[in-house]
Amino acid sequence: MGAFRKHLHNQLFVGALPDGRLTLTNKLLILVILLAVATAALATEPGIAANWHEAFLVMELAFGVIFLLEYLARVFAAAEEPGESSAWAKRWRFIRSPIGLIDLAVVVSTLMPLIAADAAMLRTIRLVRVLAVMKFGRFNRALKEVWGAVTDRADDLIVTVALAGMLVLFGATALYMTEGELQPEEFGSIPRALWWSVITLTTVGYGDAAPITALGKFFASLQALAGIALVAMPTGIIAAAFSEAMQRRRDQQIREMRDHLERLDEVDEAVEAKIAALERTRNQGP
Repeated sequence: MGAFRKHLHNQLFVGALPDGRLTLTNKLLILVILLAVATAALATEPGIAANWHEAFLVMELAFGVIFLLEYLARVFAAAEEPGESSAWAKRWRFIRSPIGLIDLAVVVSTLMPLIAADAAMLRTIRLVRVLAVMKFGRFNRALKEVWGAVTDRADDLIVTVALAGMLVLFGATALYMTEGELQPEEFGSIPRALWWSVITLTTVGYGDAAPITALGKFFASLQALAGIALVAMPTGIIAAAFSEAMQRRRDQQIREMRDHLERLDEVDEAVEAKIAALERTRNQGP
């Protein structure tokens, strides 16, 4: 039983193996999660749900059984976690841990639609399970580098957000002053004009509101051009931060490799000295 529990722990818990790679079991579980999310999304389409209602129920039941068995297996295998605590203390610690609560939420979100009529939003919690897997193991360093790249340029990004807020308010004020009387529903107040300003600045441009006066079109043109420049700013900032983070990682790898080579040279010199000493002892004879 102990060997089986240890094998189960190595298969289910990311990072249990020395190399930190995802096991085949975890890869299959990620595939099941993605299939479950896709099924939940398709079930919200009336045309598809009407023809495949029973099939969706069967699939949801199958997903629920899989996730429930996975959760119970994790609770059982949690006794193999490192530490001096008892097996049940380790299991209780896993149940209360973030990853344990996510697993429980996935089980509840899968079984809830079988009780409630519409719980599509709950079923999207399964995606959090994929992110939880990526949070550990080999992905942990990559996530830290991405987060570090963003935090390193936090001041630049804050300035960009502040500039965007100023441009949004300027555009809304300009269109309120030039178009407010002509189009009161769209530009009758600055809060009403904010919708148009945000959509224009982000270069989405739904077309549900547009200026009709020459001066309004002039301000709208400035807003659109400013939006193109503004969208490029955070993209360039984050791209530069990522490039610097990757360069730091390459430099660190180079340093680690050089340190390793230096240690190998020291070992080689020590081995050669030991061999020379043994040869001298052999030549001296008894």
